[in-house]
Amino acid sequence: MSKFLKGTFILLIAGFITRILGFINRIVIARCIGEEGVGLYMMAFPTFILVVTITQMGLPVAISKNVAEAEAKGDFAEIKKILVVSLALTIGLSVIFTPALLLLAPFLSTTLFTDQRIYYPLMAIAPVIPVIAVSSVLRGYFQGRQNMRPAANSQILEQLVRITLIAVMTKAFIPYGIEYAAAAAMVSSVIGELVSLAYLMTTFKLKKRFKLRNNFFQFVQSGKETFHNLMEIAIPSMGSRMIGSVSWFFEPIVVAHSLAIAGVIAAEATKQYGALTGYALPLLMLPSFVTFSLATSLVPAISEANSRNNQKLIEYRLQEALRFVFLTGGLAVIVLYVLADPLMQIMYGSTNGSYFIRVMAPFFLFYYYQGPLQAVLQALNLARAAMINSLIGAVVKTAVIFLLASQAAFGITGAALGIVIGFVVVTALHFATVIKKVSFTFYIRDYVKGFLAMGASGYIGWWLLDNIQLDEPLLTRLFISLCGMTLSYTVLLLILGLIKKDDLKRIPWIGKFFSAA
Repeated sequence: MSKFLKGTFILLIAGFITRILGFINRIVIARCIGEEGVGLYMMAFPTFILVVTITQMGLPVAISKNVAEAEAKGDFAEIKKILVVSLALTIGLSVIFTPALLLLAPFLSTTLFTDQRIYYPLMAIAPVIPVIAVSSVLRGYFQGRQNMRPAANSQILEQLVRITLIAVMTKAFIPYGIEYAAAAAMVSSVIGELVSLAYLMTTFKLKKRFKLRNNFFQFVQSGKETFHNLMEIAIPSMGSRMIGSVSWFFEPIVVAHSLAIAGVIAAEATKQYGALTGYALPLLMLPSFVTFSLATSLVPAISEANSRNNQKLIEYRLQEALRFVFLTGGLAVIVLYVLADPLMQIMYGSTNGSYFIRVMAPFFLFYYYQGPLQAVLQALNLARAAMINSLIGAVVKTAVIFLLASQAAFGITGAALGIVIGFVVVTALHFATVIKKVSFTFYIRDYVKGFLAMGASGYIGWWLLDNIQLDEPLLTRLFISLCGMTLSYTVLLLILGLIKKDDLKRIPWIGKFFSAA
């Protein structure tokens, strides 16, 4: 079993568990503080992501790539130098930006946002910046060595701690106001990240092949070439993330002001944005644990193949990744589209947000492709091209949001359309850039077969949901419809030859059962 397959499979399992736990977390938040509280939480969150992006400087991807190349040469001194330089950078930057966020929080809440209550969630997230800065370096190190287990375990641990605390803390602060409850939800996230960091540091100490503290400053001083090597990848990578983070930072601001132009009051705008980004988008992004896992594994795997100039292996891994994204993303799209109402009702006790899911789900297949394509670009030293593509997509998204959301006829639907149009543009540009560098065969017949399987299984799911006795509990009807869609989709993929026996054999740990069949 290759490190790439094993690492991807570990991340898939961990990603699925983490997303399910994250959903439980969001359900608890939504039921404790409602749409308005979720809106405050989600308006503050992009600011947090922006500051973390600046602090990380794109280093996680650069660390993963450079560690993979150094380990292929057996150069452990270089690996230590990569870690030392990266930690010095991220810790130094976090010392600057943590107090900066605390000082800027009053200005952000009163000037840029239309709802001043966002001040308290902004203050609550600042302490987590240095924690995530160090965690990202350690995750990049483990991923570069294609050891995905520590990063996977730390994500699961972080979510478990967060869920344990979230209900208690939000309920404790809700009597003081919805803004304090939203801030308490942020504090729960901070504590979860802190526990995750403690686990990563412990694992690193147990598995390291060198003592990190020995001659730390000497390694920093002699790390000029290592610094330049990291920056060649980190700066363009940070540019891509920075563009996305800045775009996300301005997104709630643009939405809030656009809705104000359309005649929507601030409190109602916060609720609508909460339904879109706190209810609908997390469900739509749930399947992206597959693309995240593939993207994380692809960076070191493609970097290793590229360093050996093995073009056939690069194309093979890219083809397999995109095929897997299409098959899994196709099922996700039809499930979300058909079952939007019952999913929202069961999770949040309300169908608010289901309309957004039906509008956006068909386009989210492009979003699922985006992560693996960007990972390939970064691994092939095309991070600058990925950055430019992200910039174009961000400009298009923001412009469409403002143009549509400011019109009363569209309102918050304009924001939803702007988001998905941005996804489509970036993914199309990424794919166009990849095929200029990598020879790529596009199997149109397989995609036609896949869309047929999606349409047929979607119809089966809709028929089951519509024809099951209405006196049955909603959860039972949802489960039967979901099982019907999944089973019919899988059978159709096997019949149409989109899933082969060899694919089943390669599944880590359980593939031996299929090989014996």
